[in-house]
Parts: sequence; C-alpha cells; structure tokens
Amino acid sequence: MSLKDYLRSKIGTIALNSIALIVLSVFLLSIGNELKAIMIIGLWWIVILSIYFFSAYRKRKVYFELIKKSVSKIDKKYLISEVLELPPFIEAEPYYYLLKKSSKSMREEINKEKLRLKNYKEYIEQWVHEVKTPISLIKLIEENNRTTKSSAILMQLEEIDRYIEQALFYARSEEVDKDYLIKEISLQNCVNTVITRNKQGFILNNIDIEIYNIDSMVYCDSKWLEFILNQIIVNAIKYRSNEGAIVKIYVSDVKNGIKLIIEDNGIGIPSDELDRVFEKGFTGNVGRINNKSTGIGLYLCKKLCDKLGLIIDIESEISSYTKVSITFPIGSFIMKLTTH
Repeated sequence: MSLKDYLRSKIGTIALNSIALIVLSVFLLSIGNELKAIMIIGLWWIVILSIYFFSAYRKRKVYFELIKKSVSKIDKKYLISEVLELPPFIEAEPYYYLLKKSSKSMREEINKEKLRLKNYKEYIEQWVHEVKTPISLIKLIEENNRTTKSSAILMQLEEIDRYIEQALFYARSEEVDKDYLIKEISLQNCVNTVITRNKQGFILNNIDIEIYNIDSMVYCDSKWLEFILNQIIVNAIKYRSNEGAIVKIYVSDVKNGIKLIIEDNGIGIPSDELDRVFEKGFTGNVGRINNKSTGIGLYLCKKLCDKLGLIIDIESEISSYTKVSITFPIGSFIMKLTTH
C-alpha cells in the first residue's frame, strides 16, 4: 500500500480533524485570541497529525514487507499464518486470528486428504501384489506346457504384468525417497534382467539386440532403474521397424559421468513432439493411431530419474531412429569400475 492509498483510506479521520481544527480556530478567534496564536496552534495540530499518520503508515509498511518476505521463503504458502507475528495495529488483529483459524482448518483438510491417498496407495500396492501371483502362476503353467501359441500368450501376460507394475510405481512415485536403496549395482545385470524379461517380444518381432561396453558399476536403486529401462525397452519393441529391427544398448563416457544409451531403428518421433514426450498423458500422433500408448511410461521415467538424480534425454528422427540416454553423474551417487 502506497502512502497515497493509506491517506485515502484515512480520509474520514482527516476530514474530522479538519472540521475540529476549523471549529477550534473559530472559537479561539471569537474569544479574543490573536490570529498568529491560532495559526501556530493549527500548524502544530497539522504537524502532530502528519507525524501520527506517517508513523502508522511506516509501521504497517514494515509489517507487510515482513509478510512478503516470509511468504517468499515458505514452500507451503498455506503455513504463512504459523510464522506471522501479531500485527502492531489493533484493527488488523481480528483478521490475524481469522487467518489462524482458516489455516488450521485447511491443514486438517490436507491431513485428511493425505490419509485418504495413503490408504488408496496401500490398497493399490496390496492389489498389485495379489494380482501378480496368479499372473506368475499362469506364466509358469504356460512355460511348462508349450504350444504354438505359448510365446504370444507369454508376451501378452508380460504386457499385463507391465501395466500392473506401472500402476504400482505410479502410486509410489510421489515418495521415491522412502522406497529406494541407493547402492553400488551392476549396470550389466540390470540390463540383462530387463532383456530377459522382454525376450518373448524380441523373438516374436524378430528384433536383433546388440549389447556392448556396459560393464560399469553405478550407484542407484536396481528396482527403480530396471523399471525405467523396461519402459524404454518396451517402447523400442512397440515402435520397431518392420524390417531389420535392432536395439543397441551401450555406455558412453561423458564429462563427470557415464551415459547409458538405448538406441533403436524404429519408426521414430516427429521433431515437433520431442519436447513433450515426457509430459503426463502425451501419446503423440503415432500413439493415437496405433492405440498402444498410455502416455504414462516416459512420464514416470522422467519423474523417477529426477528423484534419483539421473538425467534422461531423448533424440529421434522420424522413420530412422530413437535414442534414449540416461546419465549417471559421478560423485556421491556413481562410480565407474573398468575391468581389464
């Protein structure tokens, strides 16, 4: 609030003082006081009133500046009432206490919503674990009773399993820091696990795979990393080339880190869609035409990489290739071991 706005808000007080000063001056003049003495009284009246207004305005300005600074420093703005001091002017106290009550009520509602989401998350996790058991049993039965359709059935079961796992990781994605264990892991073991999991997809779609130079150790959580790699590999299979399909997986050294690259020669991604592939729910023209994309896989990959301190990037050329890279920074999170 500017000084001009403040004085405008006090126009009633100023008008009342002006009337009082005029009445007092007329009275003093009528009882024989000199005009000079009356002018001195009027001047002091105006000076004292101005000092009062300026002091009150200054006090309010300092208080509201403090509020602005406090708000800018707090991530959760709804907690502002907890750091505010009692206002130095009495007319603001009722608003201060109303803000306190409102903030308390809002926190109670937030806690209720958190509890509801926590219960829903626990239900999803329990459901996922329950439904994965019969899927694993069906896989085992199918593998032990092979028919000409077994590979196709196993591939579809793996697809169902992937969507179920996606739901689980989506439910957990908000609290990655409470559900992961960073330790030194073999990048090669993680890649091999994901490739084995998708072997039916590679076989049925005649996709060749080349893996080289991945004998590196990184600091990460194997469960989350395998989930990220699986989403990328599944996309490479899903959007493969019809002829001579191939997926290459290799490691490249970069400054202050190493980069794991998954490259395919599939249908590619249009250049105008590359900036949006990590957005939640974005499927692109290819995904909409083929009706195979949910727009969740790469969104989760980006979200989990951000939580784990990894850098994920994608480059592509339509009808030529797609290259997804995951960079593991060197430092407290990663160490590369080279075997000779």
